[in-house]
Amino acid sequence: MAAVEPSAATTSDAPISYSPAAPYSARLREALTALSEACDSGNSNASETASFTISDILDTAAVVSAEADDGSDDSEDASRPGASEELLREVLEFLSRPSSISNQMALDALSLVLPKPVAKLGAQMGRCRDVAAAILKFFVSNCSPRDMLSILCEALDASMELPNGLSSFVLLLDALAKVLTLIQRRHIEQVKVALPVVLKVMHAAVSECVEEYGSAAVDLFNAAHGIGNAIQEMCKSMFNKNKDLYAILGLYSLQNIALVSRSRQQDILSACGSVVFQSFKFLKSSGFTYLGLLTGSDVTAAIDQLSKDEDADFVEYFSFAMDGAALSVVWTHMYDDNDMSKYAGEQLELALKEVQGNHMKKWEAINMLKHVLSSIHYPWMIKSHGLNLMLILAGENHVEEINNHVDFTCYAPRVFATLKAIESVMMAAPMALVRKKAFVALKKVISMVPSSQRFDILQALVNNSTSPSLTAILLDLVREEVSRESRRADNDCVEDDGFRGNGLPRWASHALELVELILRPPEGGPPCLPDHSEQVISALNLLRFILIIDSRGERSGKLFQKETLHKVHLEWLTPLRPIAAEIQLENEKDADEIKNEIVCTLNLVQLVLYRCIELVEEKLKGC
Repeated sequence: MAAVEPSAATTSDAPISYSPAAPYSARLREALTALSEACDSGNSNASETASFTISDILDTAAVVSAEADDGSDDSEDASRPGASEELLREVLEFLSRPSSISNQMALDALSLVLPKPVAKLGAQMGRCRDVAAAILKFFVSNCSPRDMLSILCEALDASMELPNGLSSFVLLLDALAKVLTLIQRRHIEQVKVALPVVLKVMHAAVSECVEEYGSAAVDLFNAAHGIGNAIQEMCKSMFNKNKDLYAILGLYSLQNIALVSRSRQQDILSACGSVVFQSFKFLKSSGFTYLGLLTGSDVTAAIDQLSKDEDADFVEYFSFAMDGAALSVVWTHMYDDNDMSKYAGEQLELALKEVQGNHMKKWEAINMLKHVLSSIHYPWMIKSHGLNLMLILAGENHVEEINNHVDFTCYAPRVFATLKAIESVMMAAPMALVRKKAFVALKKVISMVPSSQRFDILQALVNNSTSPSLTAILLDLVREEVSRESRRADNDCVEDDGFRGNGLPRWASHALELVELILRPPEGGPPCLPDHSEQVISALNLLRFILIIDSRGERSGKLFQKETLHKVHLEWLTPLRPIAAEIQLENEKDADEIKNEIVCTLNLVQLVLYRCIELVEEKLKGC
């Protein structure tokens, strides 16, 4: 059925006339009578005009009623209590007449234009929703399912104001779910028409929905679940199991889990937890497993399955599917003691054991969690549970060494992205407990990197850090790694097998490069004090630690050549001394809390700085 704009109606038929002061109900009855007469006479142009008039009356009444609900002073008939329900009952009564049921022209004309205004009126107080749902159900039952699918999608695609818009969308989504169950053939084609609109509505609603709309938001999530139920019924009704349709159902469920998890409800566990778990049965029927969700392999397989049809635009509507896969695991982990997820929890536990026993799958699972941790849209509570899951995957024991023969190259970019996601939580989380948990996760994941590439990862993190505090933390981790590597070399009684051209072992060369990056920034000049005091202190402590290592045991004097020592003394350390002293002197003149903190920090800078200078000068005397 092709949609016809009001302007397309011919003007040869006399327009419906009524007094502007007449109540909305009187205007509506007059327009419905005109429609009935036009259909009885077979005048399609007049029936079209009458149907658009009916739509305008209902639409205007919905606007007036919504403004009255907002507290506007409006004395119009449509704003009085019960007016919206009265108008909807007029329409339902008209449709229920035997003469209307047998008149397909009237049904087609009204079904084309009424779903949207009926849904808007259905969002009003009282029993409006029940009556509006009955009208939409009537259209679905008595009109072509394919036509109704297009009409409802068009209505859903129209903008509506919140919060009433949420209730309107719920009515339209419920009607669309009923339509999908009536589709008899070309199921995938119809689903591909409907889902982009549904997901667009969900995304827009979640983005704009605030805590005050809590119950309406949950109703919307449940309505979206109804769409999933309809697709599942389609899958069951098909003679041959259609892999594409099951893949669509799985991806749709994951997309919705991601969108629901973005909800800003105050108690997201109680408000949205049950909605999320309702989606798990779709994942199971679609062949998704917790192992495939943990590693992301099931999502990749489903996307690849749909991409065979060269329908890349459709696959893009599931852009949060990977997020949903990680979140589905996190939600199960959050509810691990809840009877509702007992079976799911058992399946997750089995998947976790399998992943922990496979090094490559463990990396895939850890990297999946970056989708949750890196996004600004998910609540801190969910991110905290995501970190708990990451720590479980990493294992209880601190990993000192991983098989260096494992090819880590393909994982390095994704591991780096995961570490940056952990950093974002560590720096931004409002709760100290979550920040501490993120720091523990950062150290554990770094420790899992093969030792031959651990310094490369740390160096990349330092190079990409924009926070002096974070840089200081990372340099402290580098110092720990230097200690570990130097002890390993001492225990093996050999130097590190990876030497650079200057004779330095790999770990010392990496560490000194980072010290130079901080003390002699690439952009030129000395480091910015006091703003960068934290990272300067950490860099100086790292340098001091390396100098001390070079002064002990059989290694004594082997790490630094005379030229290197001169460079460290003249280019890294000496320029800092007058700058730190001058800034400290300036801040000592005015005693306030902030400047006292700056003075204390600069005292520490100078303390470590002078110790480094002493160590370098001692070594120069021995050269």
